[in-house]
Amino acid sequence: MHEFSVCRGLIASVLSVAKSRQAMVSKVYVSVGPLSGVEPRLLAAAYPLASANTAAAGSELAIEETSLRVRCETCGAETEATPNKLLCACCGAERTRVISGNELLLLRVELQPTESPSETG
Repeated sequence: MHEFSVCRGLIASVLSVAKSRQAMVSKVYVSVGPLSGVEPRLLAAAYPLASANTAAAGSELAIEETSLRVRCETCGAETEATPNKLLCACCGAERTRVISGNELLLLRVELQPTESPSETG
């Protein structure tokens, strides 16, 4: 499953943030576009496995699915498109450039402070 490898990379980035703040991860927010090559449902299923036995274990993954947007090379309009038809919604031209919808972005990480040994005792 490709999404498991993606999750492992995501977890590595998240753990770097958590370690620098000496914290545990409570929630991770990502943005996934339809042309990213990642299936959100499979990413969500892989996340608990990839985060197990880490500072992100038990954390929640929040996935925001973004729309596919193109800029028309003919009329200059920026419109939404579908993955199988990258046409301008204004003039119908085929000469378009993807401006969003091909990304997988780590948006935000929510952290919880870890208890130091002196606080637990």
